[in-house]
Amino acid sequence: MGAGGQSESRQEWADQAHARRQAARLSVDGIHAIALTWVDNAGIVRVKAVPTDRLPHAARHGVGMSPVFDVFTFDDDITASPYIAGPDGDLRLVPDLDRITPLAAQPGWAWAPADRNTQPGEPHPACQRHFARRMVARAAERGLELQMGFETEWVVMRTGGEANGSPAVEYRGPAYGMTRLVEASDYLRDIVQALRAEELTVLQIHPEYAPGQFEISTAAADPVRAADDLILARETVRAVSMRHGLQAVFAPSVVTGHVGNGCHLHLSLAQDGVNLFRDGTVEGGGGRREGGSGPHGMTATGESFLAGVYETLPALLAVGAPSPASYLRLQPSRWAGAFHCWGLENREAALRFITGPPGEPDAANAEIKCFDAAANPYLTVGSVIAAGLGGLDAELRLPAPVQGDPAEHSPPVERLPSTLTEATDRFEQSALLREALGEVLHSAVLAVRRAEDERFAASSPEEITSATRGRY
Repeated sequence: MGAGGQSESRQEWADQAHARRQAARLSVDGIHAIALTWVDNAGIVRVKAVPTDRLPHAARHGVGMSPVFDVFTFDDDITASPYIAGPDGDLRLVPDLDRITPLAAQPGWAWAPADRNTQPGEPHPACQRHFARRMVARAAERGLELQMGFETEWVVMRTGGEANGSPAVEYRGPAYGMTRLVEASDYLRDIVQALRAEELTVLQIHPEYAPGQFEISTAAADPVRAADDLILARETVRAVSMRHGLQAVFAPSVVTGHVGNGCHLHLSLAQDGVNLFRDGTVEGGGGRREGGSGPHGMTATGESFLAGVYETLPALLAVGAPSPASYLRLQPSRWAGAFHCWGLENREAALRFITGPPGEPDAANAEIKCFDAAANPYLTVGSVIAAGLGGLDAELRLPAPVQGDPAEHSPPVERLPSTLTEATDRFEQSALLREALGEVLHSAVLAVRRAEDERFAASSPEEITSATRGRY
């Protein structure tokens, strides 16, 4: 056996030993089964589960699943792409052993995100988690390190659906009001406790604008882990809600005509430990940090990265706002990011730049406000990185920032796509995203977007909201 074969065998042995240790630890902790999740191109979290004692087998051989899930739509219809269609073929779900987490709100259960491999063990070309990891590696090749974190919003409803034709929303106190937090204090406490038990760091949790709406922010992490954390946090909120006899609704549109749910993405960019959204030069004994040469203290590299994200936003909408319901949320003057602009601390801008509090220049980051929880977070983080790297390649610069509500500007500020049709057209035309995703994944995403767009072509806003409300 050659040196390569010996190295591979040693790694396989080490992986199996790790899996056996994990299974033994979980069994001692009373964990009977492990949910292995992946997220499809419609943004639905899919799952297969294994008994705890089968974890070593799953880690070595994977768990079988069909490639056709890459062309499932939100309502479990099945479309087709040039590369993926029909019942043939098999993939292997391989749990990430380092992310196995006992579920605090589901006693006896643990969770692990899964990578999807081909039968011979190669990364499946349409695996979104592999895609995100690949984009992180591309950035690392340039010496760049990204940190990302999500803010996710949801609306709490009573289990049982609707009352008088409208969602039976719980906790209807004032927007951002202490009244609502008091009403929901036991519920929110249980969410925070569950997330802490799962070793997720909660930065904030508070009532949001719409009736019954809340938001939670978790700590920034490397992009793949951030996407994992979002899934774990969201499913934990869902489980805690059910234990309270409630339903957590993450859909972009919950009540037609009202403010919907976003899932904002924060990102920062560093090189050699220096935040590129603020220059890292230290002058004098006081440790003062001067800003970079770009807008609001950005370095040239930081600005080019954000300019790439900015330029690609119309195409990125088909990734980060992928449902027809997303465009019911993306309305002007609702802090949803409906306009193609950026601004300093401007909550109406699709791309919001945040310098950080005084004395914390390393906290500078950017927020993409036009995304929602119908998105696959692995597709989202990977596509945003690809867009930013494209900005570096082209040495792009940001246009002038926008202050105030862009809906009231003269001359008018350009809207982002206002329909899934338009966003999908821009996605299809983006050579940058096509190259980054690869033909197999790009065509699968495109097929799902076209199918869902066609599904709702003749539907009213109320019909779209009703059909999608309980799916995310």
